[in-house]
Amino acid sequence: MLNYNELKPGIFITFKDNPYEILEYDFLRMQQRKPVAQVKMRNLITKNTQAHTFHQGDKIEEADISHENIKFLYSNKDEFWFCKENDPKERFNFTKDQLGQKTNFLKENTLVDALIFNDKIIDIKLPIKIDLKIVEAPPGIRGDTAQGGTKQATLETGASVNVPLFINQDDIVRVNTETGQYMERVQKSK
Repeated sequence: MLNYNELKPGIFITFKDNPYEILEYDFLRMQQRKPVAQVKMRNLITKNTQAHTFHQGDKIEEADISHENIKFLYSNKDEFWFCKENDPKERFNFTKDQLGQKTNFLKENTLVDALIFNDKIIDIKLPIKIDLKIVEAPPGIRGDTAQGGTKQATLETGASVNVPLFINQDDIVRVNTETGQYMERVQKSK
């Protein structure tokens, strides 16, 4: 059991029999009142977010979430297919709606972290940094720094990302999967 002041972003709790991830945490101490913890949390099954206030006497149950490596295989008509890391015969899928923005960075044969609650895979976590190939990038025009020296490029997954002007087609870049932002060039095209 957790106390209200032990909550922080990234903690998994069970609230009304559902697993939640704490996204934001704010500890408030108002005059003449007892301190409270205001959190923003996301239901790991429905993906809905909600705000809730926990009080001093509240006991919060930590969710029993286990982790397992799984491999992304392919996508077909907004369905994303995965398999167990060591057992390609055991396959399962998620829809685009269930995964949301994570689909922008899923590359075939990428290992991801599966979150398991009550013996059922309920969500995935991508690596924070992932290397992807640029498949389309307009040429950078010398002296064009009005937009801060960046341009839109398309990744091999179909997602668009802002990159510096020196990035070209077939370069491999590192992208932050949490923010969706370019981090660095890993390999220059030949």
